[in-house]
Amino acid sequence: MSLLRVEGLTVALPPGADRPHAVEDITLAVEPGEILCVVGESGSGKSITANAVMGLLPHGLPVRQGRILLDGEDLLSLPPEGMRRLRGRRLAMIFQEPMTALNPLMRVGEQIAEAMRVHGAGREAARRVPELLAAVNLPDPEATARAYPFRLSGGQRQRVMIAMALALEPRLLIADEPTTALDVTTQMQILRLIREIQSRRGTGVMFITHDFGVVAEIADRVAVMQHGRIVEQGPVDEVLNRPRHAYTQALIAAVPHGAPPSRPVREAAPVALTARGVEKTYRRAGGWFGRGPAVRAVHEADFELRRGETLGLVGESGSGKSTLARCLVRLVQPERGEINFEGQDLRGLSRSAWKPYRKRIQMVFQDPFASLNPRRRVGDIIAEGPVTHGLARPAALARARELLRLVQLDPSAMDRYPHEFSGGQRQRIGIARALAMEPELLIADEPVSALDVSVQAQVLALLADLRARLGLTMLFITHDLRVAAQVCDRIAVMQRGAIVEQGATAEVFGQPRHPYTRQLLDSIPGRGWTPPA
Repeated sequence: MSLLRVEGLTVALPPGADRPHAVEDITLAVEPGEILCVVGESGSGKSITANAVMGLLPHGLPVRQGRILLDGEDLLSLPPEGMRRLRGRRLAMIFQEPMTALNPLMRVGEQIAEAMRVHGAGREAARRVPELLAAVNLPDPEATARAYPFRLSGGQRQRVMIAMALALEPRLLIADEPTTALDVTTQMQILRLIREIQSRRGTGVMFITHDFGVVAEIADRVAVMQHGRIVEQGPVDEVLNRPRHAYTQALIAAVPHGAPPSRPVREAAPVALTARGVEKTYRRAGGWFGRGPAVRAVHEADFELRRGETLGLVGESGSGKSTLARCLVRLVQPERGEINFEGQDLRGLSRSAWKPYRKRIQMVFQDPFASLNPRRRVGDIIAEGPVTHGLARPAALARARELLRLVQLDPSAMDRYPHEFSGGQRQRIGIARALAMEPELLIADEPVSALDVSVQAQVLALLADLRARLGLTMLFITHDLRVAAQVCDRIAVMQRGAIVEQGATAEVFGQPRHPYTRQLLDSIPGRGWTPPA
């Protein structure tokens, strides 16, 4: 008997949605000790399926037909109280965004203990909480248990979620995009941890992802979803290497892979941007009577960026990539160092003298939804910069329409608000806003880290096209070395605030010199898998 069996499940969408059903007539199974990867783009119905199994569907998404059997028991026939008794003890879920799933006002250990107390295991909590935190490889379990979620990194919070899900040793574990937006080394650690737990405890795992590299790393079987339907499923080797459905083939083709393409060396091009001796230090919060310890976020991060070149800045979360980028555009003020753009040291400029350079240097932020004003229409957001720099409003709005076409959005988007767009569309709007200033240097901070692979491929192709047409110079920040290999002429590797290696992309990938670079390359998910031609 299958551990989990979903039979003919159909979940309705509210009236007026783009299709009648969130998922329609889907059937899949998870065996004991097996990892089933459910793959598809945003909106394909992956998370709806997971929430249906957990009994967490909102009232506006009713189940129209089908059965969900856990060890032969139909979960859809259970009352809410019956599902509450099962959640945590027999089935558990790791959510995609741990910061929203964890209570920010409760210490980590208290939250894990609470889950145990609800199911009558509270007496064991004092002993089990440190054991669970140690089992997911968190340093100093006792100190971690006393910490609040905001004190932990993204990877550490994800490990806490895994510890909480495993507290009562459930038979079925559902992991909803648990590694999205994590850097490659943390992602690999999480994947290995889930695989180890699954093999050690015989837990069945439904692993939801949009990344076929992750599928190649962890899956036993694969189910591919599109528009609420399963279009293909089978053993991992068969689906990855001999995909039958056109949609599966398109998703696999969109995965960045292979050796970096050879690119011309731009040694003759003039230097556009130079960073020398830039240092930025933060202080952690101290106690009542003193300042906390200093953290050197950026130091020894020297580089040159030539005109028309794309330099990839890669490294783990916390390596200092984004802090260095913010120093370059003066969103953060470094304590010392030289930032030279086209012969001008930007650090010594007054606020008024900096204004012309704000136009010439633009930034695309990692989270477009947070960086776009939710109360303003898209046309006004794009036109705001040019209007501030003296362009007449009608001309600025006309340019905004042209830019929306340039980033492959319909000009009708001018009159809509950011929340009305998908993540990939919002990222295109962020790019259009940056290009409205006609910059010479574009700094892209993790512009595709949380996007589906197909949308990611579209945004990367768009950036490559814009660079070729507009002659842009780019600093491209990413933790995904597969992406860096596809778009960057040169690579600079950051670790703990310092650039430890840099060189031509093919050279860094083919002959890495620093141990940290080799560690990053070895952590690329699915590194040993070559997609079919």
